[in-house]
Amino acid sequence: MELEEKGYLYLLIILPIFAVLFLYIQIWKRKKQHEFGDLDLIKKLSPDQSLFKPILKFIIILLAFAALIFGLVNPKIGTKIETVKREGIDIVFAMDVSKSMLAEDVAPSRLEKSKQIVSQIINQLGNDRIGIVAYAGSAFPVLPITTDYGVAKMFLQSTNANMVSSQGTSLEDAIELSSTYFDKGNKTSKLLILLSDGEDHTEGAESAAAEANKNGMKIITIGLGTEKGGPIPIKQNGVVESFKRDNNNDVVITKLNPESLEKIAKATKGSYINGSNTKQVVESVKKALENIQKTEFEATQMANFQSQFQWFLGIAFALLFLDIFLSERATSWIKKLNLFNEKE
Repeated sequence: MELEEKGYLYLLIILPIFAVLFLYIQIWKRKKQHEFGDLDLIKKLSPDQSLFKPILKFIIILLAFAALIFGLVNPKIGTKIETVKREGIDIVFAMDVSKSMLAEDVAPSRLEKSKQIVSQIINQLGNDRIGIVAYAGSAFPVLPITTDYGVAKMFLQSTNANMVSSQGTSLEDAIELSSTYFDKGNKTSKLLILLSDGEDHTEGAESAAAEANKNGMKIITIGLGTEKGGPIPIKQNGVVESFKRDNNNDVVITKLNPESLEKIAKATKGSYINGSNTKQVVESVKKALENIQKTEFEATQMANFQSQFQWFLGIAFALLFLDIFLSERATSWIKKLNLFNEKE
C-alpha cells in the first residue's frame, strides 16, 4: 500500500484537539448545571435528555472527519505485479548558458529559445532516458540521466546565464562532460543534443567530438541566433539598461557561427539544425530519433496501484448522513441500558 498525498495526514492532529475541546465543554456544562440548581431536579425537568447521545454523535462526526482525511490522503493498493521492459536511447542535452545566449536576435532570447526547443523535444520522447549539462567557459552537470521528464523540465527552466562562473564558450568541455553521462560498457544508443550559438572560445571541440564518436556517441547540434547577430543586453529587474561593450567601448555584436557546430555534428555522423523555427527543429530531431536503434535498458517490476479514496469518502458521507437523523433525546432502549448510571 502507498499513500499518494501524505501531507494531509497532519490533519489528524485536529482529532485529539476536538476530543479535548468536547470534553472541556461537557465539564463546563456539568459545572454550570451545578451552579444553576439541583441535578436531580434538572433531570426531572428534562427526563428525555441523554448523556450518551451527544457522545455518540460526537464520535460519529469524529470518525467521519477521520474518513474524509484518509480520503484526501488517497491510499493505494497494488493489485497486480507486471514486468515492464523499456526500449529507448540515452540523450543528454548540453545547454549553452554563456552571456552571448542572452542576445535577442531570436525571440525571446537565444537561451529561452533553446529551453523551448528542449522542452518540446522532451514532449516527443517515450521511454528514453535524459540528462542535462550547462556550459559556458566550463561545463556544469545539471541533471544526471533519468526517466523523470517532469523533474528534467524543472531543472531545464532553472538554467540561466549565471549558473556557470567562467564566461566564454567551451564546446569541448560540454562534449567531454556529456560523454561521462554515458556508460561506456552499455550498448544503449547514446545521443548528445548540443544547443549553442557556436561562438567557441576554445579549440578542441572537433577532436572531442571525434573521440566521443569512438565511444558510440552521436551529436546533433542546434544553432541559436542569426548570422547578422545582435547585442548582449544588460538588464536590471527585467529592463534593458545597456548593452555589453568591449575594451574599446564598442557594443559587442554576437553572431551565430554555424560552421563550428556543423563540424562537431559531422565528426560523429550527426546533423546540424538551425534553431530559428522550433517546430521544424522538433520534427528534425524526431526523424533523427526514429533512425537511431532503440535498446532495452531497463526491466523492472511495477505494481499497478488503484486508488481507494472513494471507500473512505463513502464512509464519511454515510456517517454524516446518520448523524442528521440521530437526535440527542434518550430512547427507551438507551434508558434500559443505563450506560452512564443515570438511574439510581
